[in-house]
Amino acid sequence: MKVKLIFKRLLGSAYLHSVGRRRLSDCSVILMLHRVLADSTAASLPHRAPLCVGQAQFEHLLRWLRRHFDCVPLQQLLELPGGDRPRIALTFDDGWRDNAEVAHPLLERYEVPASIFLSTDFIGRSQGFWWESIGETLWQQPNASASQPLLDYLRMLQLPPPAALLQTAASVARSRVLGGYLQRLKQLDPVTLQALADSCPAGAAPHAMDWSQVKQLERSGLVSFGPHGASHGILTRLDPLALRSDLKRSHDALRKHCQAPLEIYCYPNGDHNLQVRSAVAELGYRYALGTQPGLIEAGDNPWLALPRIDVSHASAAHPGLLAWRLLKGARA
Repeated sequence: MKVKLIFKRLLGSAYLHSVGRRRLSDCSVILMLHRVLADSTAASLPHRAPLCVGQAQFEHLLRWLRRHFDCVPLQQLLELPGGDRPRIALTFDDGWRDNAEVAHPLLERYEVPASIFLSTDFIGRSQGFWWESIGETLWQQPNASASQPLLDYLRMLQLPPPAALLQTAASVARSRVLGGYLQRLKQLDPVTLQALADSCPAGAAPHAMDWSQVKQLERSGLVSFGPHGASHGILTRLDPLALRSDLKRSHDALRKHCQAPLEIYCYPNGDHNLQVRSAVAELGYRYALGTQPGLIEAGDNPWLALPRIDVSHASAAHPGLLAWRLLKGARA
């Protein structure tokens, strides 16, 4: 596995310093992140690493991006022509509290703009994102009495956690099992997932930022905000009435609390279809972000299904892996 990763890093770096650089200058790149954790060791565990980046690794990534790209605001990347250097825009999904507390100070230090897409029902509230609530309950206190309601609910759904998860060892193997189990739960409907999350013991702090943090970050001039659904429900699974209600709720919340909300929607989980895209366009959004990897080519018109390149803990720590993702995106 290590040999394979080294090969990807070398191939990515070679691409970035060869003909690929000219290709990237003719394209635009949108990066997709979720969380930045102060504890890099915690961020590196398999059940967290796809969505989490350690603080030190994020700083390393920002330095690397500044060397190789023009880091520009997302709206500028989509609407204005570029220069000689490849352009890249950073996006964060969901509205995690650590975006304000850990990521933003580094964005300020390196003067890198970013766009954060908020699941607005969670902003300023104590309810937790299901992945974090369930995952950390099973990871940190699987045998505690406070966790029993969650375990009972999962068994009622005929989804009992694997026996390995009910151990307490903080091992990489157990973390990997947890990541696979959370992927299984992802198939449940949003109401059930939120009910499972609500059955978990309360955390020490809310998962999401609050509206005062949103306003503070917007005033910094480096961060803009857009909607990422209201409930973070998968939009393609909602009936037409629920779909429009969810879209409108997030749309209205951004306009109430932000001075200049983005004219860009971000689909939860990246899922969209013709019905979802039409409903988003009806609200006046000219652009929308998915999760399909790829580059935005000059002359293309995927405005309501824009591709992004996701950033994991590993690719932030070793940006050659990110360059390899750009190579794959160019081939796609």
